[in-house]
Amino acid sequence: QVQLVESGGGLVQPGGSLRLSCAASGTIFSINDMAWYRQAPGKKRELVATITSDHSTDYADSVKGRFTISRDNAKHTVHLEMNSLKPEDTAVYYCNAEIAPTRLPYRIADYWGQGTQVTVSS
Repeated sequence: QVQLVESGGGLVQPGGSLRLSCAASGTIFSINDMAWYRQAPGKKRELVATITSDHSTDYADSVKGRFTISRDNAKHTVHLEMNSLKPEDTAVYYCNAEIAPTRLPYRIADYWGQGTQVTVSS
């Protein structure tokens, strides 16, 4: 049973910073891409940032230059460093990972965390 657990959300003032973390646990053989998504009230879930197993990254235009995604392959963790936060960054942030629980059979599935609330407000 694979689980993703996020932490690090909270309330922050505009211009402030937060660091989100996500840890994968359970039976894990390998993890491919990991990502952060977010969903604001009344809006669709959107991709924020992705990172491959060899640490190549990509970002939504709205967060480029402000957010940094990183991962620790040995610890099965992914992080999102968020700086210069804006009110429009307010959302529930979800961790996502493509995980193969076992070597045989080798089957990759998408796993999601439960989400962590980020609120940017004065």
